[in-house]
Amino acid sequence: MRLLLVADTHVPLRAKRLPDELLREVERADVVLHAGDWVDVATLDLLESRARRLIGVFGNNDGPGLRARLPEVARARLGGLRFGVVHETGPARGREERCAVRHPGLDVLVFGHSHIPWDTSAGGLRLLNPGSPTDRRRQPYRTYMTCVVGEGTLRDLVLHRLLQR
Repeated sequence: MRLLLVADTHVPLRAKRLPDELLREVERADVVLHAGDWVDVATLDLLESRARRLIGVFGNNDGPGLRARLPEVARARLGGLRFGVVHETGPARGREERCAVRHPGLDVLVFGHSHIPWDTSAGGLRLLNPGSPTDRRRQPYRTYMTCVVGEGTLRDLVLHRLLQR
């Protein structure tokens, strides 16, 4: 099962639209996980119309229209792994231990907010932040992640770097 991990799209505040490369990945993915800060409902509608399956949460920049349609935390079993999706996890220092306590029973937690790609583990919990495909902030690239899950394993994790516009 191919997964696309994305967060912090911030359309139309940080970009007028999603990158074409990302939209092609949406159509290739079996499941798209979006860790919040969509900003506009149109982006949610677009991904819902193109994705085979979409799992998303709202972020701190998402208004009432998005909060009415999305949870703060989402959970799903994918490829034999227990996934969680959330926007904020707090400061980087102590993140692994804090998330292991706040999100027990998960194998993978996908999060956003910082726009900083992240891949660490703690006590059996893997934490992944795909960065942002539209707003690199202090990072050298705009980013998103893909991976494959099956038979209880996550493999072929790739951090994709988008060229500067």
